[in-house]
Amino acid sequence: MDNPVSFERRARVGIITIDSPPVNALGHAVRVGLVAALEEAERDPQVEAIVLNSAGRIFTAGADIREFGKPSQTPTLPEVIAAFDRSAKPVVAALHGTAFGGGLELPMGCHYRVALAGTKIGLPEVKLGLLPGAGGTQRLPRLTGAERALDMIVTGNPVEAAEALELGIVDAVYPGGTALDAALDFIEKTGVDKLTATPVSSRTDRIANTDPAVFAAARAKLAKEKPNLFSPQRCVDAVEAAVQLPFTEGLARERALFQECMASPQRAGLIHAFFGEREVAKIPSLPAGTPLRKVEKVGVIGAGTMGSGIAMCFASAGIPVTLVDAKPEALQAGLANVRRTYEGNAKKGRISAEEAERRIALVQPAESVDALSDADLVIEAVFEDMELKKKIFAALDRVCKQGAILATNTSTLDVDAIAEATSRPQDVCGMHFFSPANIMRLLENVRGEKTSDDVIATIMDVARRIGKVGVLVGVCYGFVGNRMLHQRGREAMALVEEGAAPEQVDAVLKGFGFPMGHFAMSDLAGVDVGWRIRQERRKAGAPDAIAPNWLDRIAELGRYGQKTGAGIYRYEQGDRTPRPDPQVAKILEDYRREAGIAPRPIDDQEILERCLYAMVNEGARILEEGVALRAVDIDVIWLHGYGFPAYRGGPMFWADQVGLGKIHDTLVALHEKTGEPHWKPSPLLERLAKAGQTFASL
Repeated sequence: MDNPVSFERRARVGIITIDSPPVNALGHAVRVGLVAALEEAERDPQVEAIVLNSAGRIFTAGADIREFGKPSQTPTLPEVIAAFDRSAKPVVAALHGTAFGGGLELPMGCHYRVALAGTKIGLPEVKLGLLPGAGGTQRLPRLTGAERALDMIVTGNPVEAAEALELGIVDAVYPGGTALDAALDFIEKTGVDKLTATPVSSRTDRIANTDPAVFAAARAKLAKEKPNLFSPQRCVDAVEAAVQLPFTEGLARERALFQECMASPQRAGLIHAFFGEREVAKIPSLPAGTPLRKVEKVGVIGAGTMGSGIAMCFASAGIPVTLVDAKPEALQAGLANVRRTYEGNAKKGRISAEEAERRIALVQPAESVDALSDADLVIEAVFEDMELKKKIFAALDRVCKQGAILATNTSTLDVDAIAEATSRPQDVCGMHFFSPANIMRLLENVRGEKTSDDVIATIMDVARRIGKVGVLVGVCYGFVGNRMLHQRGREAMALVEEGAAPEQVDAVLKGFGFPMGHFAMSDLAGVDVGWRIRQERRKAGAPDAIAPNWLDRIAELGRYGQKTGAGIYRYEQGDRTPRPDPQVAKILEDYRREAGIAPRPIDDQEILERCLYAMVNEGARILEEGVALRAVDIDVIWLHGYGFPAYRGGPMFWADQVGLGKIHDTLVALHEKTGEPHWKPSPLLERLAKAGQTFASL
């Protein structure tokens, strides 16, 4: 906008208003406007107090993230805030909607802050691999005390206005109206003559007697909970500087620490992840203005853990669900899971008891698909058996109204083959939820060969409505996430066959930043799940079906993982900690001997490269085939569905950082050494590597 900041005077109050849609980001034009408006207010002899206001739904979302990494343009945000800080006329910031990052640092440079009820206030920079770099680490402790400021800055989690008032961040909270009216009322009730221009930077009462042990405890906690992250420890250093140094020296220390975070590769990965989540919602192939189908009633078939979890996704969004299962005992178990989950959320204070009951009531049971005749969207979530799924879709074709979207939650089977069981393949798609469905944010939306554009547009919108990160993928075995996971799994299995212990492979993956290793994840998901899928593939005569392996032997013993107390690891009663099991070591020893494999020592670097480079190579094939639209789609799938460390940006982003040339050369060496076709670099990877390009350049 030409004039994103305006100034007007009402009686003795000057009003500065930011109006820079959609989020009032503090970009260069806004910063220039703020300084100019403040100077105008200070020059006006009739202005005795100033209100810093903003138009739109939120106060400001903070710094313009698009400027990160680019040369600074004056006035910088710290310079703008310093101008407000030293204003001789008292400034009242009028907060509403959200005030995040620089959007809170700017008000903390003002002398007073008022907020509308429900306003969210926070410093989330740590989630982008940064720390508040415009005085936030120096001013917030002066308002709240060091310990509470540490909690807000290190977690990046916001607080609502009522809590901000208790903490001392804001001076008043108003129940309604506009934030500008609230600020004007605050000035009137306080009295213009009684307002002072005492800056937050001059306050020391909340930090004067801070115990140094607070910082030692914070560092120890971070070392345990976030051992791989760079910026949280820098946040502690910055808040400690606020306590130990004069304000100007503390600001200098904060700026130096901020620059360290900016230079960290973790910052680049986290910002890529941030933008990626927004990018995947855009489907270039969809014509502009593609209409959406109405989705007001949903049916879910299969009341198991997955089906009941999917039902809760919709109930939590206020959408009625009919949960269908032909087995009454399974149906009751599914409903019990719904009730147990929501009541548990209420006990933890996440929702009210009334809200829990409202959501529970939105899930209605049925024992036949005949109950789905008026559903707008039906999601099948039964066991991975093609014949069973085809039978269900044939029944849905008979029962469901015209225009209903028929979706399968399959994680591996052919969506096009399932669609053939109906007379309306244009209405059939995949909606692959991840377990636990009511918690995991990823939703792989699968476009079949004949799926219509309006169905695609609708299920991507449904993903947004139920709080998921929807990513559009094409049809192939395993889609994107599981297809790449199978490559990692193949290597993890092979490494163990060759001599590594399951716990060594898992330790390498955890050290890389995954929340758990491959084999611990298998135990969590259930060893029997993969075993039954492998059996299905063998039964179907699939060309890529895996021969019986050592993991099958574990499953055949009834060791299904955490749910049976033993799988690849053993588990003690009430404890999910995976422990190496001598019985599994014996199974491996016998398997290797019978297969004629002489175990060898395997170093951690080989484990890391084989597990991750196999994924990258498969990701390149997926891109080449068009199963994924963009490299960022693959990254987002792995970030939100498989625990890929966000600070590494996703597998394809990480590969670019490692260097595609290095990965290509390693793959070539493995291919030459083993002769295995899966180690042959994909044509896309080879082309990019030889041209010195990246996946991001596509």
